[in-house]
Amino acid sequence: MKRLRDQYDLKPLVIHTNYLVNLAGANESFLKKSVEAFRGEIERALTLCADYLVLHPGSFRGSGREQGLMRTAAAIAAAAQGLDLARQGLTILIENTAGAEYSLGGSFEQVAEVLEYLRNLVPVGACIDTCHTHVAGYDIVDPQGLEGTLKRLDETVGLNNVRVWHCNDAKAARGSKLDRHQHIGKGSIGLEPFRRLLNDPRLAHAAFIAETPIDEPGDDFRNVAALRKLVRE
Repeated sequence: MKRLRDQYDLKPLVIHTNYLVNLAGANESFLKKSVEAFRGEIERALTLCADYLVLHPGSFRGSGREQGLMRTAAAIAAAAQGLDLARQGLTILIENTAGAEYSLGGSFEQVAEVLEYLRNLVPVGACIDTCHTHVAGYDIVDPQGLEGTLKRLDETVGLNNVRVWHCNDAKAARGSKLDRHQHIGKGSIGLEPFRRLLNDPRLAHAAFIAETPIDEPGDDFRNVAALRKLVRE
């Protein structure tokens, strides 16, 4: 697998956990299956020599937010038990969410809490999704609003801990809590916020990945091209 990484110059290599995995769930049977499934995701990431494995922190429906957060942290630690992630260069990234009811990670503070619980157990960092950030209510469209949002992100998660950005425009309005990704520059975020993010020296260490819809053949290439055009040489 390392040979393929080197051949195609895949760095960093980022993969995403199956969306059905819910490590915050209150149902013991489903939680057990999610832990087993997430361990499988970790093992596949290690086999692929991936740098990062992105995970949504889950839904705490049926219990309180704090209990859900504790379950997520404990489940991640349990799934990684006996696997030396640090030695093999794999970091688990907690992704922020759109902030829907019962969903963990709708605020930077919640992402930071999960990281704090796990910091001494497994290598962890954060993945920030632009669509999720926008519909959760953070201002990333206005230049001053974006600066305030990045300041808050730095004060909670820490900008250095944000290893990956998922670049998605949004079909829904800011604060709507609706997770509907849109093509770059075609939604309620627009092009300029992406230009600012891609060229911000504070974020130069992070990978920016298009996670946009595929409505027609070639959409992935068009979205990546749109982002590349925004990067200053």
